[in-house]
Parts: sequence; C-alpha cells; structure tokens
Amino acid sequence: MRLCREADSVRKLLKGRKKVNLSMEKECGYLRCVGSEIYYEVMGSGPALVFAHGLGGNHLSWWQQIPYFCRQFTCVTFSHRGFWPNAAAAAGFSVSTYVDDLTLLINHLELADLLLVAQSMGGWVCLEYARRHPHDVRGLVMGSTTGTVDFASIDHPEIEQLNEWNVTAEKMRIDLAAKGILAATGERMAADQPALEYLYRQINDLTPTPYKESIRKIVRSARTLPAEDVAQMNIPMLLITGEEDLVFPPGAAAALASVVPGSKLKCVEKAGHSVYFERADVFNRLADEFFKSIGT
Repeated sequence: MRLCREADSVRKLLKGRKKVNLSMEKECGYLRCVGSEIYYEVMGSGPALVFAHGLGGNHLSWWQQIPYFCRQFTCVTFSHRGFWPNAAAAAGFSVSTYVDDLTLLINHLELADLLLVAQSMGGWVCLEYARRHPHDVRGLVMGSTTGTVDFASIDHPEIEQLNEWNVTAEKMRIDLAAKGILAATGERMAADQPALEYLYRQINDLTPTPYKESIRKIVRSARTLPAEDVAQMNIPMLLITGEEDLVFPPGAAAALASVVPGSKLKCVEKAGHSVYFERADVFNRLADEFFKSIGT
C-alpha cells in the first residue's frame, strides 16, 4: 500500500481489526494515539518480532532486516510519534509516552511472546516496555544502546575511561560534521559504502531536525535507571555495538553486560553507531543466533 498521508482509508486500517495478517503480504496503517499517530507495517509469519528505530530513522530503517527475518517471524516495524510518515507531534512529553505508544500498538495487533530489536533511541522505549511487561518479552536485542540505564554508575574498567572516550568522540564528531558526515554513519560508511551512507541521510532527513534534537534531550535526561534493576529483569539480552561508534560508548554496553546475568555482548569490527545498517549481514546473523539460543 502506498504511503499517502491524504488517504483516510489507510489511516483507518486498524479500526475494527482483530488479528495480525500472517501472510507474506505487507499490512500497513496508522494507529491513532493521544496527541499523535503511529504508522506501522506487518510482514511475515511466526513469532512476533518488533523493531524500534533510533533518532535518525523511521520504519524504513529496517529494510535490510525485514527480508531476512520475515520468513521466520511476524515482523512489525513502526515510526515513533513525530517521525515520518507520521504527522508532526508536539514536544514536551517523556520516554513514557513512547512506551505508551508501543504498548498501544502491541495490544492492538494482539502480539504476545515478543522479541524486541532496538536501535539507539529505540532502546529507551524497548527496555522500559520490557520492564513494564517482563512476562510478555522473550528476548531483547539492544543495538548501540543501553536505553535508560545510568551506565556511568556501573563499576567497570570501561566506565573508568568514559571521560576520555567522550572527549575523543566529541572531537571526531566535530571533524565529521565539517565534512558533512553524520556521526551516526561515520567516516568508514561514507568512504566504503557511499550509496548506503546517502540512503541513511535520506531517511534521517525525512524527520525535521529540530524535533529530533528535542527528543535527544528528552532521552538523555531519562538515563537514570540503576543497572541493578535491569539485572533483575531475567529477560535474555543481546547487546550489539560497533567498535568505531562515536555516538554511544561501546564500553557502556560491556559494563551493562557485566552486571546482567546471562546477557550476550558482541562488538562488531569496522562498524560505527549503525551496525544494523552498515553491517546488516553481521547484525542479522548475530540476532538470528541469539533468537535460536533462547528457543525461538
């Protein structure tokens, strides 16, 4: 179905809907929520696999994951409120609002026994959803994120070097900006995969920058959760990072993995903040192996 904001029939697809279509055909629509809306797509069959994009993305960000996973899973992608193709949303809300949106979508689609895949900002939403509904989440993949966790408070060798990482990363981000390169893609993607880097920027530019910057402040201020709270969740977790990440400190994922029993950590070589986009083959394989290891 064509993405068309003017087509009211598309926006009303969810009305009266009872079950997820498990055919290989794509189903899409808009779900109205308080003060905004959520565009969603469903494709594939099998256990429910929900993808939550980061600040530079939208539902299109997962174009390399859906073809890989849709023959094994019912794949759900969506765009957070205010992110294209949704209508503009007013700022002034909290991470809890995003979690409410995800809860509304999952309930409307009648999904259960969820697998969640989160990239960067999406980690705030998925981790908090898992905390609210621990018995509904079978596994959690955190890409370049620890979500709401206050990782700076974790006693770990990587955290001791966090200030040094922040200084170095900030300098490199400034250098990249002067070259017109996004920190979320990094110089390697721009040099080695220019078409891919161009596509990332095109997706990123679909949502207005001022709105994204307001959301960046919201999520950063919400990084207050004690790591011990995550350790008690008893939900299988895979943390995937890129060794060249300039947005999220890879050491923070290592620190969290050290205090969460049974968690798995994978740091991907020659990859930046967007492993799922830049090294999709590796990201997909790691996630697939993780899902198999927990019995999906």
